[in-house]
Amino acid sequence: MESNHSIRLMGVTDIPAVLDVEIESFATPWTQEAFYQEVAKNKFAYYFVAEEAEQILGYCGLWVIVDDAHITNIAVLPGRRREGIGDSLLLASMNMAKMLGAQRLSLEVRVSNEAAQNLYRRHGFQDGGLRRRYYTDNQEDALVMWVNLS
Repeated sequence: MESNHSIRLMGVTDIPAVLDVEIESFATPWTQEAFYQEVAKNKFAYYFVAEEAEQILGYCGLWVIVDDAHITNIAVLPGRRREGIGDSLLLASMNMAKMLGAQRLSLEVRVSNEAAQNLYRRHGFQDGGLRRRYYTDNQEDALVMWVNLS
């Protein structure tokens, strides 16, 4: 099932809706203040939202520092997954990173999150190592994945 969504840059006024996606998606969600710092203060951060009929369905955060880019978070409302929304958000982030001159893009993903890993692999991401006990909620390891953008 395809979604009829659009992707745009996130603004401060999107934070409450993004926070809803965050809370539904993660065991240890970011706070409203964390999102505010990212969107309003972090000059290296670019956040995208997926929206349909003025409803935020998902978001993706990106940091670009010189030629290195990193996905901070990516999440889609649980009831709207598998509609291509995460794919669109990831592509928007990859395109922004390339446009800003990044050569490489990395992220961390739970070792148990095979659906997300498959999404990343479809876009050329490769396994780059493990971060042991990375996730504070259950001490799960994170798989580091990366892709060359050039």
